[in-house]
Amino acid sequence: MIPAMPATATSARRASVTALRFGRVSMAGAFAALILFAGVWGSWGTAQHVMLVKGRETGTVEVTRCAGDTCTGPFTPTSAGARPRARVEIAHSVAVRTGATYDVVLKPGSGDAVRSGPAGILYAWLPLDGALLLAAVVVAGGMRLVRPAWVLGLSGAVLLTAAFVALQ
Repeated sequence: MIPAMPATATSARRASVTALRFGRVSMAGAFAALILFAGVWGSWGTAQHVMLVKGRETGTVEVTRCAGDTCTGPFTPTSAGARPRARVEIAHSVAVRTGATYDVVLKPGSGDAVRSGPAGILYAWLPLDGALLLAAVVVAGGMRLVRPAWVLGLSGAVLLTAAFVALQ
């Protein structure tokens, strides 16, 4: 027969298990929040130009040449106050092809262009989409919150799929 543990030992064990659980959940929550914050931070640098277009130069660029990480082409304005330019740069990605024309917004004070419209918005928020997927794993594993993890993961997957479809 196994002797029974004294009541003080049982309550001390219960308190330590509760403290460890609280520590695990709080650390996983802080880590998930950090991941999501980093996703927003990584996306906002481009997303602000795409989403807040009032007062910015908007138009189209016909990609004539791609080399390395950038593609170039002439800019044709569509907004009042914008001026045509012989050469602007747009980031070279799998969604930018030579000979194609894209709706763009110019970053203030530069010749750098970012895609605009629904495709540009979805593309700008790609870092957040990945952060949602990663945070879902942390929330499910570290916090043991399965339903919120599914919401985060499915949100990230839907946004990634929408960006893929919009950029084609």
